[in-house]
Formats: sequence, structure tokens, C-alpha cells
Amino acid sequence: MTKQTILGRVKQLAKANINALLDSAEDPQKMLDQLIRDYTNNISEAEEAIATTIGNLRLMEADNAEDVKSAKEWGDKALAASQRADALRTTGDSAEADRFDNLAKVALERQLAAERQTAAAAPTIKGQQEVVDQLKTGLNTMKEKLNQLRTKRDELVARAKSAQAQSHVNDALKSIDIMDPSSEVSRFEEKVRREEAKVKGQQELAASSLDSQFNDLEDLADKAEVAKRLAALKAG
Repeated sequence: MTKQTILGRVKQLAKANINALLDSAEDPQKMLDQLIRDYTNNISEAEEAIATTIGNLRLMEADNAEDVKSAKEWGDKALAASQRADALRTTGDSAEADRFDNLAKVALERQLAAERQTAAAAPTIKGQQEVVDQLKTGLNTMKEKLNQLRTKRDELVARAKSAQAQSHVNDALKSIDIMDPSSEVSRFEEKVRREEAKVKGQQELAASSLDSQFNDLEDLADKAEVAKRLAALKAG
């Protein structure tokens, strides 16, 4: 994968709307897992591309620094040769002075060539630095989104497990609903109620028999009193 392709892919993934992707997904968890794999792979490729790009940038910067250094050295040599020529010319040694002036010209030509190389390399170095900065920014954004994806995936899994557990609890509660007439609890309660009613019936029956016996005693007492009064009238 080329540097430009990596850069485009990094920008695309960095701008991706995760929530929109999840909203349109039939299975959000599978979508998250796939996105995590995509982001992880592209981050690895981007890191490799950035390392290569930075390496190339550093080489260009080193070469440019050498050109800058070379331009200064040739300039110093040109100055030294020119000063030597001037000194020789004051002594009347024109031939030797001309030779040093020619050396100064050669040094100046070399200086000019080095300066041109430095100037030509500047836009390339600047462009390469911009690419590195963009890749680094996109990479950092992708890493942040990768962390978001992992957090969302963990949250989604936890919510799914919680919903599943709640569903099991609801099913368990339905199976032991004490208001269900067919449940064991309801049948046992009905049996207890019948036993309690039977005991109340026995108690009521016993109370009725005792009242009857007391009523019989009252009838006998009344009859005895009537017989006594009748005997008294006859004895009159």
C-alpha cells in the first residue's frame, strides 16, 4: 500500500461516523468487531508508512544540511582565494593573483550549485513534513476511535448479557407465579383452607350439640315447676 493510499485511508477512517455505521448495522456487535479489526490493521499499516516517510524526510534533511554546509564552505574558500589574490596583486604578482581569482570563481560556482540544491529540496522537504504531520494527526485520531470502538463493544456485550440474564430471571419468575391456580403453591393453599374450614365446621357442630343439651335441661325444669304448681292448686 502506497503512502498516499495510506494517507487517504487514514483520513477516511478518522472521519468515519461510528454511530451512523452502528445504526445501519444489522448486528452492531459484529460491525464493531469488524471495525476494530479494520482500524487495528490500518493503524499498523499507517505506523509503518509514517516510519518510512519520517526516515525519508530525515535523509532529505541530512542531505540538505550537507548542502547548506557545503555552500558555506565553498563561500569561505572563495573569500580566502579572493583575499589571497588581492594580497598577491599588491606585491605585483599578477599571474598568481589571477590564479587565485580563478579559484575563487570555481568556489563561488560550487557555492551557487549547493545553494540551488538547497532551494530545490526545500519544497519537497516541506511537503514531506506536511504528509508526516497529517499521518500523525490521522493516526492519533484513529487510535482514539479504536479506543471508543473497544469501549462501545464492551458496553454492548455487557448490555446484551444483562438483557439475557434479565430474560432468564423473568422466565424463572413466571414459572413460580403464586397467583397461577395450577401451581403447587396454590393447590397446597387450597388444601389448607379446606382443612381450616373442616375444623370450623367441627367446632360449630360441637357448639350446637351443647346448646341443645342446655335447652333440654331448661325444658325439664319448666315441666317440674308446672307439676309442682298443679299439685299445689289441687291441695288448695
